[in-house]
Amino acid sequence: MTTSSSPTSPDETGAPADTPVPKRRRGRRVLWWILGSIGALVVLAVVGILVWSQVGVMAAEPAPLAEVKADPAIEITDTSGAIILTPAGTEPETGLVFIPGAKVDPWAYANNLSGLVAEGDVAVVVTKPWLNLAFFDLRPLSAFTDLVPGVDTWAVGGHSLGGVRACQLAGDADALVLFGSYCANDLSDSGLPVLSIAGSEDGLSTPEKIADARPLLPTDADMQVIEGASHASFGDYGPQAGDGTPTIDDAQMDEALTALLLGFAEELAAQ
Repeated sequence: MTTSSSPTSPDETGAPADTPVPKRRRGRRVLWWILGSIGALVVLAVVGILVWSQVGVMAAEPAPLAEVKADPAIEITDTSGAIILTPAGTEPETGLVFIPGAKVDPWAYANNLSGLVAEGDVAVVVTKPWLNLAFFDLRPLSAFTDLVPGVDTWAVGGHSLGGVRACQLAGDADALVLFGSYCANDLSDSGLPVLSIAGSEDGLSTPEKIADARPLLPTDADMQVIEGASHASFGDYGPQAGDGTPTIDDAQMDEALTALLLGFAEELAAQ
């Protein structure tokens, strides 16, 4: 008697059931698995950044904000991308684009900059950084200067991380102002007028860190220190982790800051 022997039974396609999967097909499966894993990690990273950027944002203190909003000498325009402060009844010729520190409510700087507007007839545009972080905001300086078309001379400035971003935009400005901050890019040959304002009690952008970055600024940069000011003294948003303790109050800080800004604005206007 004869018997037919077969090593395997055919599957539905007619191929032996134990036929190995071709290496090319296996490779594609591995590739798709890797790509899927990378895609999932990217999505998780993006979601994580979005959540982190919205958590722990330091809010503006109500009283100083109410004070500047009630000031009849200042007109405020609130847009989706910026807060615009202009002197009431006056066409300003000089302006400042101000970039907030990381995860600080832009409104927290309105009162600190109000003296420059009311007393110096300077337009101030406080940006609203994307994701509350200046480094994620890729808009050019013109996106903010165009909001006040009558201004001829523009300075760009910022607090903390906002100042670092301001340095990157300084090539399109007429001057640079640093508020408890310093540059990471080299502007030493730029010829820009620069005002750097530090706080003696700043625990984050310490006077030592600012001094270490001094060679990145033009040799004639005006380096000022407000005695008793901390990092958070440059805004009205309360204490900040890692900062020093201020030895001057908000009124003293505002007076000192305004005096420095007015002097710098006058120098710009005279050029």
